Amino acid sequence: MRIANVREFFKTYPDDETCLAHLFNTRFGQGHDCPKCERESKWYPIKAEKAFSCQFCGHHIHPMAGTIFERSRTPLQLWFYAIYLFTTTRHGVSAKELQRQLGVTYKTAHRMGHKIREHMAAIDGDEPVGGEGEIVEIDETLVGGVLPGQRGGYRKNKTVVLGMMERDGHIITKVVTDTKAATLLPEIRKNVEAGATIQTDTMHSYKALGGMGYDHSTVNHSDGLYVSKSGVTVNSVENFWRHLKCSIKGTHNNVSKKYLERYSKEFEYRFNRRMTPDAMLGELLTRFPELSAE
Repeated sequence: MRIANVREFFKTYPDDETCLAHLFNTRFGQGHDCPKCERESKWYPIKAEKAFSCQFCGHHIHPMAGTIFERSRTPLQLWFYAIYLFTTTRHGVSAKELQRQLGVTYKTAHRMGHKIREHMAAIDGDEPVGGEGEIVEIDETLVGGVLPGQRGGYRKNKTVVLGMMERDGHIITKVVTDTKAATLLPEIRKNVEAGATIQTDTMHSYKALGGMGYDHSTVNHSDGLYVSKSGVTVNSVENFWRHLKCSIKGTHNNVSKKYLERYSKEFEYRFNRRMTPDAMLGELLTRFPELSAE
């Protein structure tokens, strides 16, 4: 589904009825077996209930059930347009921008934004990266700022995010509590397949990776190196951190630790589809993995 501009979007989804029909056809479709009478049925729209009725027994199917739209009083077309906005930006969409574009309250815009981020994360999933013969760059970063009048270490009020990026492939990000080996190594074991060549900086917490079924090599940033003589680097994952931080600062100003993983997963989703950006809208409007269908 390639929609090139706003005019084309509203031509494709001109009203709520069209959006609801899209949901029904995507998730069920005509000829779907009725769960009540168990017959292959033709389904008729019931506008007042945002549902479709079985031609035989009158059983209702609600296409919005089991999706991020469930129980929402916001028009479905506005939800679709909000998702469109998320797929046409590289830097994210703030709640204030959604409020302005959709004409909804800030509270509604804030909720919609986080629901869409959760949806992106659920579709992206956490399939492990790496494996035999693959190079995986691993690095951690601190996200957050210094509070006015704050005293103490620069790490105070910052949150650690761990990134595991397959060279020229996908990235997996995880918000973690600290940079200790006991925290990072289990996440790496869970998300990076054995046999991979892992490249990191020289942080002590990564030292044990060589004994975990990985070929581990490092680049020493303390010596001013960003690519070692043997070609070891974490530049790709550090570039992702730069984009994430600049986007958060430019679009949202700052984000709380409570919601940081959602923002990180949003950027992870877009990064992992950087070669096929036109496919994002269609994917987000046809796949609903976080809740089971009715």
